[in-house]
Amino acid sequence: MSLQLTISAQSFPIAGTFTIARGSKISADVVLVSLRDGDATGQAECVPYARYRETVAQCVAALEDLPQGITHQDVPHLGLPHAAANALDCAFWDLAAKKSGKPVWQLLGLAAPVAKITAYTLSLGTPEAMAAAAVNAAHYPLLKLKLGREGDEQRLAAIRAAVPDARVIVDANEGWRESNIEAMLACCQAHGVELVEQPLPQGEDDILSRITSPVLICADESAHDTSSLAGLKGKYGAVNIKLDKTGGLTEALAMAKAVRQQGFKIMVGCMLATSLGMAPAFLVAQLADYVDLDGPLLLAKDRSPAISYANGLMQPPPRELWG
Repeated sequence: MSLQLTISAQSFPIAGTFTIARGSKISADVVLVSLRDGDATGQAECVPYARYRETVAQCVAALEDLPQGITHQDVPHLGLPHAAANALDCAFWDLAAKKSGKPVWQLLGLAAPVAKITAYTLSLGTPEAMAAAAVNAAHYPLLKLKLGREGDEQRLAAIRAAVPDARVIVDANEGWRESNIEAMLACCQAHGVELVEQPLPQGEDDILSRITSPVLICADESAHDTSSLAGLKGKYGAVNIKLDKTGGLTEALAMAKAVRQQGFKIMVGCMLATSLGMAPAFLVAQLADYVDLDGPLLLAKDRSPAISYANGLMQPPPRELWG
């Protein structure tokens, strides 16, 4: 029986509003890909991201325009938007698991996945609002603070005063500039921040090679796939791997291997998505120093079945969901 490809756009409301330095969102907008081969169906989702000039409509159109008879091996060569390639690649992996009766980790020759601590993200807001949110989230072992606007020093001070013992990482989402980068990194060190994600805009981060940072700096918007790693040397100490950036699990795992070989620490991250988007990324999380796969925790409602999270401890995804 020939492979049947189904694509649909779906939207999942966020619990409240999610704000970063670039703006706010009230929903997670995803593209669902299903591949049916006989009685077996594989599925996966992606999140097209405007920062990378990708949209839901664009990804749906690109997937609907695929030729008949494509195979898993064709995915990197189809010229798809990276998010669309991610959904297709992961749907093929899920289909292979369904057809073989073996989990994806076993098909890939990996060790069985184990539970991992994930960061829990606090949306950008006033110092008072973020401090209150930190208190409410103090049961999570690792807090991730969205920063990148005027007043970040006050936000850090208020949050640290509210949760003095919490482990904290920061994501500036390209919101700082050369004029304040050293002061902000020093402020982060003073408040016990372990890691800072993408403090400067992509392409405007050369100063990072000329300063000594007191805090681990992680590339996000500056790091896409394996080919982007050469430009990160001397600037960053860690790399955030996201499947919607790499174009799927296959490239993400290759990138993780290259990241480790080149001496970077590994962070695995996500866009705002459901448990279906987190499930393949959880295999990359097994190789990571920092895990940030809390997307479903920020939604008003997740898919069912869903990944189980308990106080920041993320369990392996149920095989009925993916893989």
